[in-house]
Amino acid sequence: MKKRIITALVLLPLALIAIFKLSLLQFAFFTAAVLSIGAWEWGPFIGFCNKRKRVLLMLALLGSMAGFGYQSGLFQHGQISLTSELIQYSIIASIGWWIFALLLVISYPRSSRYWRGLSWLKGLFGLFTLLPTWIGINLIRADNFQFDQQTGAWLLLYVFSLVWAADIGAYFAGKAFGKHKLMPNVSPGKTIEGMLGGLVASSALIFLALQTELFSSQNTFHIVAISLIVVVSSVLGDLLESMLKRQAGVKDSGTILPGHGGILDRVDSLTAALPIFACFYFYFI
Repeated sequence: MKKRIITALVLLPLALIAIFKLSLLQFAFFTAAVLSIGAWEWGPFIGFCNKRKRVLLMLALLGSMAGFGYQSGLFQHGQISLTSELIQYSIIASIGWWIFALLLVISYPRSSRYWRGLSWLKGLFGLFTLLPTWIGINLIRADNFQFDQQTGAWLLLYVFSLVWAADIGAYFAGKAFGKHKLMPNVSPGKTIEGMLGGLVASSALIFLALQTELFSSQNTFHIVAISLIVVVSSVLGDLLESMLKRQAGVKDSGTILPGHGGILDRVDSLTAALPIFACFYFYFI
């Protein structure tokens, strides 16, 4: 626990500096670098213990990011834009991926018979997970940038805080009241009571956020609905990684973060939350 706290105290200011101080282009490169480490950690889920294959996995993700970035105007204008049809289709398609992922998780271990022996398919799972995360996080950060350079930063911090509040609430509620398993075949430690505790904690954050200027011109019902969808989807992101780790016999995705495991162990909830928030926020508000 001590290592976890120390690591969190180091990571939090770094995350805040990246969100609020980096230019959009710098932020895009920074998030690409972080998620490329996630691609490296995805290797053992596939069965890639060879460093060369894991590097190829990283390069595949980085190449995809570069292609999407170029097509969306990242290198020409310094930001990813929703005016790009490719970006629009990708962020909408990510919803389809997470619906499919939900079916995989719910039906595990029966579903694993169709994918556990297919390295290329599990590699695509990684691409479908990490690429939309990168697109989503950069779309949110760039929101309203032309008129207020910090609006997107605060919006992104809100999404992060939603997921963090849900994680903390789930942890303490699960410890105190957890009796009924949520998905015992996937993650035996998660309980229904824990998930409800996460919803309560995140609901308190939503209420506080609605008192600020961030959502002063937004429809309250839409913000609440989207926020709760994001909180529930963050659980799915966590469960997907848990399923893949269980199938591969892996405890943690990596060791880069003392007390926390790997990058994927820290961002698994965000991999679902970010693209789903981006899709609903930009298309339904």
